[in-house]
Amino acid sequence: MAAGRQEVIEWLGDLQRIYTENRELLTALDSAIGDADHGINMDRGFAAVKAEVDTNPPADLRSLFQSVAMVLIRTVGGAAGPLYGTFFLRASAACTGKEVLGAGDAVAVFRAGIEGIQQRGKAEAGDKTMLDTFLPALSAMQEALDAGGGLRAVLEAGTAAAESGMLSTIPMQARKGRASYLGARSVGHQDPGATSAFLLIRAAADRWA
Repeated sequence: MAAGRQEVIEWLGDLQRIYTENRELLTALDSAIGDADHGINMDRGFAAVKAEVDTNPPADLRSLFQSVAMVLIRTVGGAAGPLYGTFFLRASAACTGKEVLGAGDAVAVFRAGIEGIQQRGKAEAGDKTMLDTFLPALSAMQEALDAGGGLRAVLEAGTAAAESGMLSTIPMQARKGRASYLGARSVGHQDPGATSAFLLIRAAADRWA
C-alpha cells in the first residue's frame, strides 16, 4: 500500500476539516497555557492550504509539500506557523523524485519534518511541546518499519504512540514557549501543539492506510 499525490491532497483536505472541527478544543487547550489562538491559527492555515491546492494543484509530491509549507508560514500565527511550515518544507525534500509514498518513504517524510521542527524550535522530549507527540510517533513508525511492517502498520503504530505522547504532556511542566512562563501552573494541562500533531498523524493513518 502506498500514498500518491491524490492521497496526500485528500489528507490535506481531511486536515482542513479536522482542524475546523477541533478549533474550539485546540483554542481551549491553548487558553489554559498559551495565547488562546492555536485552534484559530490551525483552522485558518489549513483552510488556506486547501484553497491553494484546489486552485493551483501542484504537479508532484515535492511541490505539493512545498506549497503547503509556504501557505502555513504565511497564514498561521504564533509558533505553529514556522514550525509546521518547517515540517512540510523539510518533508518536501524527502519526497524528491517520488510519485508515491510507501512505508519507508512515509517514515522518511515524517523524520525529515520532525527533525526540522527540532532544529527550528530547539525543543526536546519532555519540554511539553508537539515534539512529545512527534518523537515517540517517529520511533514507533521506525520500529514497525524495521519489523517489516507496511504503510498501514507503520502509521497505526505511529498513531498509537502519538496519542500516548500527547497525553503524556498533561503532567509535564512546560520548558519551552509561552507555557514555560507559567512554571508549575502549566502542569495538568494537555499541550495544544501536541494535540494538533496527534490529529495530523491520525489523519494520515486514516487516509493512507
